[in-house]
Amino acid sequence: MYSTITAGVAGTGFIGPVHVEGLRRLGVRVKGISSATLELAEEARQQLNLEHAYPDFDAMLADDELNVIHLAVPNVLHYPMVKQVLAAGKHVMCEKPLAMTSEQGIELVELAKKSGLKAGVNYNLRFYPMNLEVKKRLEEGDAKIFSVVGGYQQDWLLYDTDYNWRVLADQGGALRAVSDIGTHWLDLVHFTTGLEVEAILADLTTVHKTRRRPKGEVSSFNNEVLRDEDLETIDITTDDCASILLKFKGGAKGQLFVTQVSAGHKNRLTYDIATSDAAYEFNSERPNELLIGRRDQPSEFLLKDPALLQGLPAPFVNYPGGHNEGFPDTFKQCFRAFYDAILAGDAADDEHTLYANFEDGLRELVICDAIIKSDAEERWVYL
Repeated sequence: MYSTITAGVAGTGFIGPVHVEGLRRLGVRVKGISSATLELAEEARQQLNLEHAYPDFDAMLADDELNVIHLAVPNVLHYPMVKQVLAAGKHVMCEKPLAMTSEQGIELVELAKKSGLKAGVNYNLRFYPMNLEVKKRLEEGDAKIFSVVGGYQQDWLLYDTDYNWRVLADQGGALRAVSDIGTHWLDLVHFTTGLEVEAILADLTTVHKTRRRPKGEVSSFNNEVLRDEDLETIDITTDDCASILLKFKGGAKGQLFVTQVSAGHKNRLTYDIATSDAAYEFNSERPNELLIGRRDQPSEFLLKDPALLQGLPAPFVNYPGGHNEGFPDTFKQCFRAFYDAILAGDAADDEHTLYANFEDGLRELVICDAIIKSDAEERWVYL
């Protein structure tokens, strides 16, 4: 049934091709791709074996065959391009963050509501089966949540010669590590627990006040070694790491540590949710495992197995036990939830979606505003 929908993807960097792969695995027709130049789009078209390379984004929007547009472009382009997609009458799946500011986010939420179109933000980590299992257990039980602690650690910006457009405030936003990966953690905690952030105390750190940028852009996670004469020094104001304390409505507490300069941690999101009857521990570098802590009985070590994951996670587990599902699968499953809503049309419950909708995207922007303010004023900030 997904084959009745045709999509286009804007963006040919690291994440654009991931969208293409996830959509194809789902059975969605991906007609074409656009980029900053026709040459980049054509190169990606050939590599991905797509039908069409659009000369620019306007040409993609003008294609009446496209029902859905996926935006996998730099953060600064999200707001204007989402507006264009909605105005063109097409559904939109936008990479996070939804926009550069909460004011922009508020406008996009209202535009999406008025359009009647489906609008999602790609917080794909919700769709690891074990995260869906945690959500189900917390929803079905009556345990009180005491605390949520964890972090998101990477090392791809460890050296001062590591560079990507994300380090620039005018391209990625005032926050970088927090916005780029920390919001994944914050969204996931809200999704699994239902907790709402009430107050924040944040400490942001820029480890490298300057970085040496290649004379010419590079792609994400590029390990090419450059000579000194190929580099230029630029000032950096965005965060390399952050320590954040959280107060949730209802009394639960939280702690989050985010870093992109932690050697050896390639892409490690962790959480430990402590409740009155159990604790749930997850690590995205071992995503098919869930540790369930107990006090008065043996703790459980649950491995992903469709025979053991019933209810909410079941539709999003596609391989037998012992056959691991990982990062690419989260995109496919996120898009599954999004495209199910498109196919359901007006019958879909747009306020309670499994995929992150624009209201969820706005929540993260508001939290990021509070984090910036808390760090600047060195105090608790209430939302």
